[in-house]
Amino acid sequence: MVTINPLDVILWTLRRNERDVVNLYDSLSPVMQIATGGSMLNFGYWTNQTSTPIEAQENLCKYFGKITELESAKNAIDTGSGLSAPAIFWKHIYEKLNLFCVNINYKQLSFCGPQKNLEFINSTSTKLPFLDNSVDRIMALESSQHFKPLNDFFTESKRVLKDSGFLTLALPVVILDSSIRNLGILKFTWSSEHYPLEYVKGLLKSNGFSIEKEELIGSRVYEPLAEYYVKNRSILKNSIKKQYPDFVEKVLYKSILKMKKASEEKIIDYAILKCHL
Repeated sequence: MVTINPLDVILWTLRRNERDVVNLYDSLSPVMQIATGGSMLNFGYWTNQTSTPIEAQENLCKYFGKITELESAKNAIDTGSGLSAPAIFWKHIYEKLNLFCVNINYKQLSFCGPQKNLEFINSTSTKLPFLDNSVDRIMALESSQHFKPLNDFFTESKRVLKDSGFLTLALPVVILDSSIRNLGILKFTWSSEHYPLEYVKGLLKSNGFSIEKEELIGSRVYEPLAEYYVKNRSILKNSIKKQYPDFVEKVLYKSILKMKKASEEKIIDYAILKCHL
């Protein structure tokens, strides 16, 4: 049984500095792994043919890799790479790609062991340890919502990217006011920065990026994931309770319901942004 102090979780969520994010993921990532049956740690992209979270997560990775044009890239950085499952997935598709996983969380970097043409770098994404104009692609798949200050990540991306390169983001965003009235329990359990979409786009443009492609896919992300959890809650609840106190699943369930409602009301969305200099 994983021991979790609710006060610690509240403080990690409210402060959200790098150390807090590491502590939060170390403590709660296994909940996501239990709920999805995999190690990708993203919400997934659900289609009418999708029946499991793993399929949805692979859909999102495949779609994100295609938008980023990884087939024509030589060197790419996966910033905030989590447990490196997306990077390994991309490596199976794009075998010649040299991929660098950058993560502030050393424990996550150590999760999968050595991989061919895949390097693991323990660093913050706001100070990338790469030469100027040295990489073809920079990706942040459901990670840049944790980067503080986000502007520093964009500045570093501009420095590191080649002139012909792309920066691609996939992240949860706020469309309406992120007040407790709108977000409800998500105000406290959404354990990242609540960046408004227009704020993100404004920072990109102020750093010299042009947004080549913009998609909002929240209805294919939050709502079907919530429906899957509700449908399978009995099984998932029992699995989670084997490792976590009962309150963890209860809070998760209430948060998922609110996430679905906020998505339906267009308070939150999920943005994919492909940018070039």
